[in-house]
Amino acid sequence: MKKIILIFMAVSGLSSTAQEHFSGISTSNRVGVLNGNLNPAELVNLSKKFEVTLYGLSFNVSNNKIGFSDFNSDTDFEQLIFRGTEPVNARIDAEIMGPSLGLRWQKWGFALTTKAYAKFDMVDIDPTIGNAITNDNLILNTTLLDNPNNQRLSGTAYGELGLSAARTFFENDKHQWSAGVTLKLLFPGSYSNFGLSRLDGTITQNAFGAFLSTNQPATLNIAYSGNLADSFTNFDDYSKSIFGGLNGFSGDIGINYRWKSGKEYKVNAGLAIRNIGSMTFKDDNNASTNYILNIPQNDPLDLSLFDDVNNLKEVETILRDNGYLTEMPQEKDFKVKLPTVVSTYADFRIIPKFFVTAYLQQKLNDDADNEQITAPNIFSITPRVNLGFFEGYVPVTFHEISGTNIGLGFRLGGFYLGTSSMISALLSDSKQGDIYTGFRWAFL
Repeated sequence: MKKIILIFMAVSGLSSTAQEHFSGISTSNRVGVLNGNLNPAELVNLSKKFEVTLYGLSFNVSNNKIGFSDFNSDTDFEQLIFRGTEPVNARIDAEIMGPSLGLRWQKWGFALTTKAYAKFDMVDIDPTIGNAITNDNLILNTTLLDNPNNQRLSGTAYGELGLSAARTFFENDKHQWSAGVTLKLLFPGSYSNFGLSRLDGTITQNAFGAFLSTNQPATLNIAYSGNLADSFTNFDDYSKSIFGGLNGFSGDIGINYRWKSGKEYKVNAGLAIRNIGSMTFKDDNNASTNYILNIPQNDPLDLSLFDDVNNLKEVETILRDNGYLTEMPQEKDFKVKLPTVVSTYADFRIIPKFFVTAYLQQKLNDDADNEQITAPNIFSITPRVNLGFFEGYVPVTFHEISGTNIGLGFRLGGFYLGTSSMISALLSDSKQGDIYTGFRWAFL
């Protein structure tokens, strides 16, 4: 367990943002498949009749404890992330767009997209537990724990094939209304989850180590599938098993409105509900087990037992062999819900070539659910200049985990490169950073 936490912190120290992938470029008035990923109704607005996406890559991380100024600190990362009393929340999130195709025909728009995802989450982790496991220099200290929340360490890797269709159902000289849907075929690869809920106990630290006992039984979920059953601390664990077999479906629905002014628009607005669905993980070493965790005060758990642990099977074995677990019914195959969100936006043409976009993302599910992939709440404002072949923009994002961030991005023809946090990282103590890039070719 110590190794799991330490490796995660080394990665999170790089700092990035979570889950507003392709911020700024996905609401551009140079409409492409990226816009359709945000709202399938946008496909009727494709700037050209055809678009081929060769690749798109977005890598994001966010946390609520470690800022860029901490890189100059002599304090170890494990001490920084577990400082204070606020629960630790952190996300690592990668999205890869593979070859994709968009098509506009009369009042219709269509798209075929391929994607892969890899995620690692820390949700509401009590810093006292993290400190007790990773820091060995605290002695003669007793800390009471009373955390009703579900504390999660979770990793996910899966692939996706999307089929989209949109149609304009009303249009005149001033107004246009369109609607679209996307059906996603899901290919679950790997999954892992450690969820500890209703922990009421005591951590005692002395010259012999750190020891945990419980005052009341807690509940524990341990689930794993695919490569993440054996380890979920290395990038290879995710990349080797992103695409599994077809075993899930999800969908997006969206609506788009345009207030037109000749061939341009004054306002382009949309509303979409995305990622409605789930996927089932099936593998030879699958398991999802709920336990009652009871650690008596006269036989406390020595937290140093987790020092060399790097997978959940080993955590499970340690707790079971010491008699701390009471097993509840086990599922061989288990279902995981996608992060369903409502996305809404409005892009305003202020003057020719200058636009401002407001974007809001609101999650509909609870991140504390053991069988839930997480998503953040986000609001952003993006001023943008579009000169045709060149486009530049500055997204300002308000993120529920890492706070306010300012980024920078540009498009040159079909190539784009951007970040939603670089400026804030340079000017302030930002707790996120991210980068994305891609290339698409539009014609006719």
